[in-house]
Amino acid sequence: MEGKVFIITGASTGIGEATARRAVEAGFRVVLAARSTGKLECLERELGPEKAIAVTCDVSDWQSQRNLVQKALGHYGKIDAVFANAGFSNGSPFLGGSDKPDEWKEMVLVNVYGAFATARLTLPELVKTSGHFLLTGSVVGHVTSIRNFYSATKWAVTGMAHAIRNEVAGKGVRVTLVEPGVVDTPFWQNLQKPGTPELQPDDIARAVMFALSQPPHVDVNDILIRPAGQPN
Repeated sequence: MEGKVFIITGASTGIGEATARRAVEAGFRVVLAARSTGKLECLERELGPEKAIAVTCDVSDWQSQRNLVQKALGHYGKIDAVFANAGFSNGSPFLGGSDKPDEWKEMVLVNVYGAFATARLTLPELVKTSGHFLLTGSVVGHVTSIRNFYSATKWAVTGMAHAIRNEVAGKGVRVTLVEPGVVDTPFWQNLQKPGTPELQPDDIARAVMFALSQPPHVDVNDILIRPAGQPN
């Protein structure tokens, strides 16, 4: 993996941050993308400017993602791997609860449109390098869940991952959907019940690196990871 270039969205905290650290350890040069400029810049300094660049990016905005890709290519000249990891949820029942239509719309734009835009803008570059495209799905995009509308967005990501793989299978690009259960990150704050089993961000980062580290003829398509004790 030495010298390969890896774009990670949602890199300022949690799974994205942990993956960036693991990737640099493995020899990748990373492009850190998120809306939180300050956190990204702190991570860039920690990892070192020769190994990481921070690019402020709102994945729900096409031009912002175009800028991300252009900066990655301008700085490193190529893209070998991409992790469409950005996403969020604040809970979203279909029946009852408070009305938050703007929040529901933002979930679609970040979780679904954002992942689509990342794929659409980076896949042409990954074809050139026989690269690897990864997406963060969710256990709730694999089974029905009380996460409701958020779960629906992750079912969309599941479908997207399989559709992308079908489209690029003959072009040398590998595709991996990573589906975590509950992870101890800011994402899950105030969403899980006390005492709920949790994974750590590094658990998911190690799974990402497992997929990336396989020989070129091996395509790990789906990694479903629950903490021990999580029933569904």
